[in-house]
Amino acid sequence: MTEAIWFFTFPMITEQQAQLRLTTLCAQGEHCTQEMLDKLAKWEIDEAAQARIMAYLTEHRFIDDSRYCAAFVKDKIRYNGWGRRKVEQALYMKRIPRSISDPIFDEIPDELYLEKLRPLIKQKWPTIKARNDYERSMKLIKFALGRGFEMRLIRQCVDEAELPDD
Repeated sequence: MTEAIWFFTFPMITEQQAQLRLTTLCAQGEHCTQEMLDKLAKWEIDEAAQARIMAYLTEHRFIDDSRYCAAFVKDKIRYNGWGRRKVEQALYMKRIPRSISDPIFDEIPDELYLEKLRPLIKQKWPTIKARNDYERSMKLIKFALGRGFEMRLIRQCVDEAELPDD
C-alpha cells in the first residue's frame, strides 16, 4: 500500500468574503494594519483588492494603528509586566511607526514601570545563586533587561533590593 501525501490548500476567497472576515475580526478586538495585511496575503488576495479592503477598514475605523498601539502598550505593561524596550520591540515587529508609539510611551510614568519591576526583582532576588552581591546584581540586571526594562529603572530597583530590610 502506498502512502499518499496530502496537501491542504485554502479555497480561494473573494474580496467581499475577505472584507467581511476582517471586519468581523476587527469588531471583536483591536488589530493593527500589518496583521490585516498578513491575513490578506495568506488568503492570496491581489494587491489592488488589498488596497481597497484596507481603505475600507481604515475609513470605517475598524483599524486604527494609534488606537491599537495605545491598547497594546497599556496591556503589555499592566498585564504582562513588560518593560518599555520589550514593548517597543513587539511594536516594531508589528510595523507600528515610532511616530505613533513614542507619544504613548511618553505618557506612561516611570512609577508604572517601577510597580511592575519592584516585585519582579524582590521575587527573583532570593532565587539567584551567586558567589557575591556583585554577581547577584549582574544576574538581576540581566533578568530585568530581558523583561525589557530600562537600565536606570533596573539599577534603582536593584539598589533598593540590596538594602537590608529594617
